[in-house]
Amino acid sequence: MNTKFIFVTGGVCSSLGKGIATSSIGALLKASGFKVFIQKLDPYLNVDPGTMSPFQHGEVFVLDDGGETDLDLGHYERFIDTHLSKLSSVTTGKIYRKVLDEEREGKFLGKTIQIIPHITDEIKNSIKKAAKASGCDIMMCEIGGTVGDIEGLPYLEAIRQMRNELGAENTLFVHLTLLPYLGGSKELKTKPTQASVRELRAIGIQPDFIIARADRSIRKEHLKKISLFCDVPETHVIPAQTVSSIYEVPLNYEDYNVSKLVAEKLNLGRIKPEMKEWKALVEKIKATRPKLKIALAGKYTGLDDAYLSVVESLKIACYHANRELDLIWVDTEKLEENDKETWDELKSAKGILIPGGFGSRGIEGKILAARYARENKVPYLGLCLGMQIMTIEFARNVLKDETITSEEFDEEKKLNPDKYVIHFMPDQNEHRAKGGTLRLGLYDCAIKKGTLTHKLYKQDLIQERHRHRYEFNNAYKELLENAGMVFSGTNPKSDLVEISENSNHPFMIGSQFHPEFLSRPLKPHPLFKGFIDAAIS
Repeated sequence: MNTKFIFVTGGVCSSLGKGIATSSIGALLKASGFKVFIQKLDPYLNVDPGTMSPFQHGEVFVLDDGGETDLDLGHYERFIDTHLSKLSSVTTGKIYRKVLDEEREGKFLGKTIQIIPHITDEIKNSIKKAAKASGCDIMMCEIGGTVGDIEGLPYLEAIRQMRNELGAENTLFVHLTLLPYLGGSKELKTKPTQASVRELRAIGIQPDFIIARADRSIRKEHLKKISLFCDVPETHVIPAQTVSSIYEVPLNYEDYNVSKLVAEKLNLGRIKPEMKEWKALVEKIKATRPKLKIALAGKYTGLDDAYLSVVESLKIACYHANRELDLIWVDTEKLEENDKETWDELKSAKGILIPGGFGSRGIEGKILAARYARENKVPYLGLCLGMQIMTIEFARNVLKDETITSEEFDEEKKLNPDKYVIHFMPDQNEHRAKGGTLRLGLYDCAIKKGTLTHKLYKQDLIQERHRHRYEFNNAYKELLENAGMVFSGTNPKSDLVEISENSNHPFMIGSQFHPEFLSRPLKPHPLFKGFIDAAIS
């Protein structure tokens, strides 16, 4: 079978959920027996999101091969349960760099380099290369941004050309738009959708499907109107009202026969997705469950997207433990200021999680949170920086030395290096470029038998994804082991510490890696599952 290509665009405004729509269609096709691969085409000029602020772009989602990517790739992986690669992330920065490098090498033989055909050809090559390398049956591409954005035009032109090159039976266009609600007239309006589709058609793209997003109930008359004015069959206009959980979306799409209609358009034959497990998951989510308070002590408090995979992993573990996550955002700078309200919030939690991060802001507050968890036997899970925080706090306590810290936080280099329980990796240099120079991607971790970690994983060797520049200083290893710290996971080649746990605590575990990147809706990650179970008990 020829590889089929599905292109998802967005109209009216951003943040409508193109990633969720793409992931949901992918989940239906995966559940129908097809091999699905998903790619994000981002029009910004950054080479990747690795150096972008979470306030700008949310979390950086890391792949097995070390690709630093958009948070939508986290949705893709969670929904289709497939490990993606660097080929899944394309940016204008990457495209331009590739074309300009080739121009400098003389590969264009003196030609004038232009947006069309050279940039659009490279975009098409990136799409086709990913499809071929993945061996997928169906290649899905989400075009970032909104139709009408200047920076997105080359991508729309490229997929328009692909329709002509590959034929309508091998390509499919899905357009996601907003139906805004006007409070004055108390009605949803379809005019912005009509305008967005008109702009697409001016470029030469006629959508095969329109997914209409709204926070209010979408009536049949709205679908008929969109169908009439946008020249799309009414059966192919899919209402997508906001739901309480993103994991409902694939089932809602299937209620409108999306998999069947896609199969007809792409000549896939008769298909029927097996969604039994998804239905069971959604039933768990919708059921009334006792609430479980978990404190997330991070740098970007209240910004869900900055810790999207962490929050999703906590939710997933709670779903499977018959609990509803009650997440408390703790500002660790306020802990440093001894703010009573913030401390009361932390103390009300049944578990404390400190996620990854960079920089020294709020660090002493995080250390105070770790100390509270250790002294009061509150379940604690530290991820990347959170593992380092747990280690610093433990070392300060047992060695009676408050100057022990991480090399990262001694910005003015006032301390003797022997005070660094966390230090630069041996092959790192603080003056190296920031982009793409961390320890990135999947690494082996050998787990020590008889530890809590081994009990959770039930494996001797695991692989987990990393994104960090600092490591545990092995010069401290014996000192801390003698005081009760167990280094339950290490890299078998480098002997770098991967997991530490406090043997004098019911559940106090830190991982140098990011387990949140491998948690799945139908399969909670062992560390998150163990953490939530400990918080319940």
